[in-house]
Amino acid sequence: MTRPEALEVLFEFTKSESLRKHALAVEACVVAYAKKFGQDENTWSVTALLHDFDYEIHPDAPDHPMKGESILAARGVSDEVRRAILSHANYSGVSRDSLLEKTLFACDELAGLLTACSYVKPGRNIAEVEIKSVKKKLKDKAFARSVSRDDITTGAEALGIPLDEHIEFCLAAMQARAAELGLAGETSPPA
Repeated sequence: MTRPEALEVLFEFTKSESLRKHALAVEACVVAYAKKFGQDENTWSVTALLHDFDYEIHPDAPDHPMKGESILAARGVSDEVRRAILSHANYSGVSRDSLLEKTLFACDELAGLLTACSYVKPGRNIAEVEIKSVKKKLKDKAFARSVSRDDITTGAEALGIPLDEHIEFCLAAMQARAAELGLAGETSPPA
C-alpha cells in the first residue's frame, strides 16, 4: 500500500479532524525514525497513518485494533504493517519485536503529548514547545490525562533511546511538519 492509499483509508474511516491529525503526527515521528534507521519510509508511513484508522468504529478495547486488522487484510495491507498495528495495543497479545513495531509504540503516545503541549502555548504553535516544558507536563498526570506516561517511557526504553533524546527527536519531526499537523500557530486574518 502506498501513502496516498493509506490516507484514503484513514479518511474513509476517520472523520474526526483531531484523530486524523494524530495519525499525521505519529507518521511525522515514525517516518523521521525510518530515515534515521535507514528503513523503508513508505511502509513506516503507512503503518503510522493506519494505526488508529478504526478507532471511531471500534473505540473500545480489545475491538481496536483487532477488528480493524481484518479490514486492512481485505485491503491488501501487508502482514508486517498489520502486525505492527496490532502490537501497538498492549492488550493485543502481539509482542513488539521489529524496529517498526517498537518505533510505532514509542511515538504514538508521545505525539499526543507533544500536540497537547502545543495547544497550551500562547500561539498554539509547536515551535514554542521546549523539551523542558514537555518533561514537566510528562510528570503532571492531570495534563493530557489520557496520554499514557508509561507507554512513552517504556517505548523510548525499548528503542534504546534516552527519553530526552526521544522527545527532542519527535518534537523536531513534528515541528518540521507543523502546518500539516495544524500546529503552526494561529494565523491572523489578512489586514
